[in-house]
Amino acid sequence: MEKKLMNLRDEYLHTPIPKELKDVVQAALDEKPTKKPRLGRNILMSAAAALLIMTATVNVSPAAAKAMSDIPYLEKVIKVITFVEWKEEANNSSAVIRTPAISGLENEQLENSLNDKYLSESKQLYKEFTDSMSKLKEGEKGDLSVERGYSILTDNETILSVQRYTERTSASSSTESQFDTVDKKNEVLLTLNSLFKDDRYLQVISNNIKEQMKQQMAADPNKIYWVKNDDVSAFKGIDEKQSFYINKDGKLVIAFDSYEVSPGYMGEVEFIIPTKVISGLLVGDQYIH
Repeated sequence: MEKKLMNLRDEYLHTPIPKELKDVVQAALDEKPTKKPRLGRNILMSAAAALLIMTATVNVSPAAAKAMSDIPYLEKVIKVITFVEWKEEANNSSAVIRTPAISGLENEQLENSLNDKYLSESKQLYKEFTDSMSKLKEGEKGDLSVERGYSILTDNETILSVQRYTERTSASSSTESQFDTVDKKNEVLLTLNSLFKDDRYLQVISNNIKEQMKQQMAADPNKIYWVKNDDVSAFKGIDEKQSFYINKDGKLVIAFDSYEVSPGYMGEVEFIIPTKVISGLLVGDQYIH
């Protein structure tokens, strides 16, 4: 099962985005698929995989159990629950790692790939924590805090946007996030590239972000962005792998981890891209408007 979990994860990470994704998404958006009731087989499969990777005290949260029991058989809906939680305290250090799971998708391949990815991320983070604890000398304190969690940023009839965040605190603190945005009607995972007609959006969005950075710094002297050309880590622009999500207002949000485009005290930063700036480049207005 462990080998199968890793194979599924590798398959997800290495599957190329089909060129037809834009056409498939746009053509199918107006068609509402008929949902058939399906038992929670994927949740059970993920549970089996989770049991194999637990190397410390693992608690299936009461909230997860309640969420599972609340899922109606005949009216299955797409949900995100706290599936499993790792907790560890040692040498003045602590780790709390909450792993989400998605249930209710007709697309079993997508549901399994996302849930396997979330479990793999949690497993890797927990291993990093335990490895750092094992390297401490006798009597030495780690003074390390790690928290992994998730947030539902958008959940409407069309879009489900899920954020997974990791906060690390030691001598300093840092935060990083990953995002998944799912088209709930067509049950496909949206990519930044799939939202646009061609790659012109990369430069357009990058220029807008630079302009927003300059405006924010002019309005607030406490805000600093690495946007000047003479900055060693100057922000050059986004690429196709840039973190993003679509918010509840149907706006594209570009997200950066702490230290990525600004000093650490700024934390994670986000930029809402005005739709008028990118409207002519979008495949359609079904997601962003």
